[in-house]
Amino acid sequence: MKKEELRKNLREYLTIVLMALLLAFNYIIFIIENKFAPAGLSGVAIMLQYKLGLNIGHFTLMVNIPLTILAVIFVNRRFALRSFLFTVAYSVAYMVLYEYREPLLGGYIYRANGVDTVLPVLAAGIVNGYIYGMTFKSNASTGGVDIIAKLISRRFPAFNFVWVIFILNVAVAAASYFVYGEPDETGRMIYDMKPVILCIIYSFVTSRIGDFVLKGNEGGIKFEIITEHAEEICQDIFDELHHGATISTVRGVYSGKEKQHIICVINKHQLNEFKNILYKYPDAFAFVSSVDSMIGRFVSVKRRVL
Repeated sequence: MKKEELRKNLREYLTIVLMALLLAFNYIIFIIENKFAPAGLSGVAIMLQYKLGLNIGHFTLMVNIPLTILAVIFVNRRFALRSFLFTVAYSVAYMVLYEYREPLLGGYIYRANGVDTVLPVLAAGIVNGYIYGMTFKSNASTGGVDIIAKLISRRFPAFNFVWVIFILNVAVAAASYFVYGEPDETGRMIYDMKPVILCIIYSFVTSRIGDFVLKGNEGGIKFEIITEHAEEICQDIFDELHHGATISTVRGVYSGKEKQHIICVINKHQLNEFKNILYKYPDAFAFVSSVDSMIGRFVSVKRRVL
């Protein structure tokens, strides 16, 4: 194994362990003392801990052992084992922190006490989104629902991986409605939609932050332009935006005339500048699409400060 590859793997393993430790702190500080269940199997574990007093570290570890075995067989061995490393590190860290949370973290635990409960949800979602993104960048996952979704997608390829996760998380949110009910003075259980809404907010924030961490500033905007002034437009793009472009010849179906087709990818903040270039060429027809990431030679141009 080359030294560079070895260093890369070591960095990824270290990242996985650090993210697992951060997740344990995240749960202790922001989640366990506030009545809501996060998404995924961790949400199921939190609800079991709330009802039965079961330490979720044990539950997470027990559930992920068979899931890892299935993932090794049916998904990807490397992905499965790295995900299991995350699960072991998280479970052990959580069990220790939960046992000694008061002497270690008593002054830092966020207890909303029914007031401003959205604040710990937002904080936990942001931290978890960062963890989620960094873990996936290290070719691993946080286990649980991610592995289940992978297994379902392998068995039923028509099912979109993201939608499988979404459906499973919706099920967790719905279940939380029946878990966090409180008895009234007559002993009748009163259920509230608040835990469900908090779970949905947590899931949304986690997914948005995780998506940002995964993609970062790699995204861009792709323009495709049909025009008779391709050379002039490309020169303006080069002079003003410092990007290149690709030109090909195309023929319109309606007119039968040959025109030029320009493809150009720019930075997101250059959108208005690009539009100003196109306004100079009224004959140009253009459409825009979002680009998640670029592979190959693409120079990111910094925003100019006026």
